[in-house]
Amino acid sequence: VQLQAYGGGLVQAGGSLRLSCAASGPTFSGFAMAWFRQAPGKEREFVTALSRTDSTYYDDSVNGRFTISRDAAKSTVYLQMNSLKPEDTAVYYCAAKSSLSSIARNFPSWYDYWGQGTQVTVSS
Repeated sequence: VQLQAYGGGLVQAGGSLRLSCAASGPTFSGFAMAWFRQAPGKEREFVTALSRTDSTYYDDSVNGRFTISRDAAKSTVYLQMNSLKPEDTAVYYCAAKSSLSSIARNFPSWYDYWGQGTQVTVSS
């Protein structure tokens, strides 16, 4: 599975962006998907995840502002980010794991496949 993340950019605080993560490979179904982010000098942190059965998980810092969704026909996962804050500035990575589980985890080592990252910068 190869993941291609795109859609990042520069936005003012309070604005919105939508990130996309396109997956290619033998199959997109049966995968748990997630978004992580990493700011300069910080560890990669969990943002949101979507289980194989489409259960959603959000970090408290983005809950109510960000939405993860999947378009299986396009093998693409989206991250809609609203009410952006300067502290959301980071490189955003999408991740995937082929899993029979109905849950998704919030730590990077659980995921098997990673995209290359897309920069999101929120100005104050």
